[in-house]
Amino acid sequence: MSEASDQRLSRIGLIDVLRGMALVAMATYHFTWDLELFHYVDPGTATVGAMKWYARGIASTFLILVGISLVLAHGKAIRWSAFGKRFAMVAGAASLVTIGTYFAMGRGFIFFGILHQIALGSLIGLAFLRLPVALTLIVAAAMIAAPHFLRSEFFDTPVLWWVGLSSIDPFSNDYVAVLPWTGMILIGMALAKLGLASGLFERLANKHPENNPLGRLLALAGRHSLALYLLHQPILLAGLYLFSLVAPAAPIDPALAYQNACVQNCMMSHDKAFCEAFCPCVKTRMESAGKFDALMSGKLDPQTDPDVVGSAQACSVEAETNGQ
Repeated sequence: MSEASDQRLSRIGLIDVLRGMALVAMATYHFTWDLELFHYVDPGTATVGAMKWYARGIASTFLILVGISLVLAHGKAIRWSAFGKRFAMVAGAASLVTIGTYFAMGRGFIFFGILHQIALGSLIGLAFLRLPVALTLIVAAAMIAAPHFLRSEFFDTPVLWWVGLSSIDPFSNDYVAVLPWTGMILIGMALAKLGLASGLFERLANKHPENNPLGRLLALAGRHSLALYLLHQPILLAGLYLFSLVAPAAPIDPALAYQNACVQNCMMSHDKAFCEAFCPCVKTRMESAGKFDALMSGKLDPQTDPDVVGSAQACSVEAETNGQ
């Protein structure tokens, strides 16, 4: 982090500590996802209820800190060399994530995750460096609200999934679209502008929460957040794999696993009665089509396979009818 004005600011340790705390939180969330992958917890555990909001809170924290850092580093004049270097590092890391997950995960690969959003969102944020706080917050609110009002089948084509306005969110193990998430970066930028205007950051520069063992460790993690982001999942997955060789998870019934995961995901947008009617219906239809095993193994894309789409549409009507 560099100066945000003509007068240099000392490095603000609190921001590094907060970024380190967000990294720890992210690792705990991903560990839950990994436990689900190795069948130590029920399918869907990491994507519903409190865990879903936990994940959103972590992503919001990272992106708000991106906005704050963008203003602190380029508030008076964009330092193109420093920005370009950082952008290249983040965009390059995002590309590595996409390539790696494509080969490791197949259909659920990360085509636009948190790193992709940080890279593109930072570029968008440059346009707001000189704009008033009020306007920045208005645009942020509009971005956050957009997916609730502007979704359209026009955006269902894969080349536009990154926008965030498709009628149904595409399947990915990390999906952080431009809308609504760039709004969080703009909120961070607005907070930083207010902090600079009030002298808050000058005061924070004299505070040193990193001057204790825990704070020092968190600050160190925060200063190397990109490297830790790239490394933490391979380390967690390798550790769990070794553990699974010694203490494997109990075998799961594929039908039960499907039912649990389907109902949990369905309840994100429908009531429990609907989901408990919808999911067995889809399962029965896919078994009749001879595609249930392929669906469970991830060989089918549920958003494009005609049998899956047709089953989902028919079962939606059936579940709605039964619920009346």
